[in-house]
Amino acid sequence: MALAKIFSIFLLVALIATPAAIAQVVSIRISGVVLCSVNGNLDVINGLTPGVFSNATVQLRCGTGNVVSSAITNGSGVFSLVVDPRVNTLPLLLSNCRLVVATPLSTCNATLPSVGRLASTLNVVNTSIGGVGGLINVVLGPTSFILNFNLI
Repeated sequence: MALAKIFSIFLLVALIATPAAIAQVVSIRISGVVLCSVNGNLDVINGLTPGVFSNATVQLRCGTGNVVSSAITNGSGVFSLVVDPRVNTLPLLLSNCRLVVATPLSTCNATLPSVGRLASTLNVVNTSIGGVGGLINVVLGPTSFILNFNLI
């Protein structure tokens, strides 16, 4: 009986001393595909599919246009970049940042404008929780790249 009481006391002390696991965001990845198009969409009406924009520089710009991170699209027009969630919080990224394709659109198709830049706001694409302590990984992506003549 005394052994059971001692065990119960040790168990209670262990439970009190163990901190509660708090989920924390450990990575924020931003990825997507850039199409060689002024509105970033497929032309479904005419059945035309714009090509992908390969070797384009995609920048994550926040606030007044500060470049936080950048990546170059691969041969399939895909880009991916990772930002530090301790510096760039999820609410800040969603409300104060956008993706800008710094490479002129005319680079992928000479008939498209050489002025302005493709730009897009961000949205949450996926979140996953796992590991010890409930580590959260967040994936963001562009809503839609649209030509913006006010960007340089």
